[in-house]
Amino acid sequence: MKQRLRALFSGSIGNLVEWYDWYAYSAFALYFAPVFFPKGNATVQLLNTAAIFAVGFLMRPIGGWLFGSIADRKGRKAAMTLSVLLMSFGSLMIALTPSYKSIGIAAPVLLLVARLLQGLSVGGEYGTSATYLSEVATAQRRGFYSSFQYVTLIGGQLIALGIQVLLQRVFLSKDQLENWGWRIPFVIGALLAVVAFYLRSNMAETQAFEREANKAERGSLKILLKHHPRAVLTVVGLTLGGTLAFYTYTTYMQKFLVNTVHLTKDRSTFITFWLMLIYACMQPLFGALSDKIGRKPLLIGFGICGSLLTLPILTTLSHTTSEWQAFFLILGALIIVSGYTSINAVVKAEMFPAEVRALGVGLPYAITVAIFGGTAEYIALYCKDAGHESWFYWYISACIFISLVVYVSARDTKSTSWMDKEVSSSYSAKNK
Repeated sequence: MKQRLRALFSGSIGNLVEWYDWYAYSAFALYFAPVFFPKGNATVQLLNTAAIFAVGFLMRPIGGWLFGSIADRKGRKAAMTLSVLLMSFGSLMIALTPSYKSIGIAAPVLLLVARLLQGLSVGGEYGTSATYLSEVATAQRRGFYSSFQYVTLIGGQLIALGIQVLLQRVFLSKDQLENWGWRIPFVIGALLAVVAFYLRSNMAETQAFEREANKAERGSLKILLKHHPRAVLTVVGLTLGGTLAFYTYTTYMQKFLVNTVHLTKDRSTFITFWLMLIYACMQPLFGALSDKIGRKPLLIGFGICGSLLTLPILTTLSHTTSEWQAFFLILGALIIVSGYTSINAVVKAEMFPAEVRALGVGLPYAITVAIFGGTAEYIALYCKDAGHESWFYWYISACIFISLVVYVSARDTKSTSWMDKEVSSSYSAKNK
């Protein structure tokens, strides 16, 4: 038990640092957008930073393939250690890149390169950490253990927001934050990665990987697509609506509160911080519930509520003048989204055998997130700039409905998990 908890902690801390680095970009985009792009319309500046945010997502499928293959061939530990180092380098680049005023077009180009490196890293992080956390858990607690991937994923955003609140309210003036203070969180991220690297370099490998270590064809894209095409397509369908809803209510919502609800930047950050804290605490509760009743009921609950309630929630939110009303509307949306985020990692991990698990989880997920999650903020801002913000609400609802069809037709992985088959097969082989 002690070893399992240590493995959970080591895997989760690295995940937290990676996602902190990833979300620091979004959290501080309101401040550094004018630094890297010529001054003008504020929405256009955010569109430019959102475009680079989306481009970073384009690297995630490559990261999902590269690190997934490494994890299945060389071990989960090797892939997770390498990915956190790459993320650290990308953050350091952002922290040190001069402004557009100083070096012209080279500034946004360097920002783009740094974001591409971060996209490559985080693309590999999801599949490998989802696989690792699922494999170190017991069968009876797999949903609970794997839910900590999103606890730390949200925790990364929380730390980014917390640092932003401290800089806004305690340490820096508005001018200092806009001129140079926004660089501080990226320096912190690079330093935290050193701690994560140490923890990951000393964590134990999973038994599931070690049982399959002698197999010749591990981490093979050809084997994945040849023998598990239905599972790959199911991962795409599972992810589609969930990732769009997640990025809408977390990454984009801070900007929505400023641009549409017309709250100040610091009030938007403050509200988002407390919402994310509650949201993180919900994940293990939903994960534990899935261990009792199965994964499918939670996914279907998210699909139905998300399809029907997204439009009224966002429409009401866009017209509210009350901070409390805004808080509870977003909280209601996050409760709905928890039906997906708390268990999506374990659902995908349970769909593949160990020799292609990290690749099977990471690659189709990364492709889907790149297309839908990575463009969520850009599409939302584009619709707003075009004067038809409600189009984005309908778009989210439609995508969640497509995922709902997949949830209804898919089998409950709790009762059909490859991990249980592998443990049973190993036990039988030992007792022959």
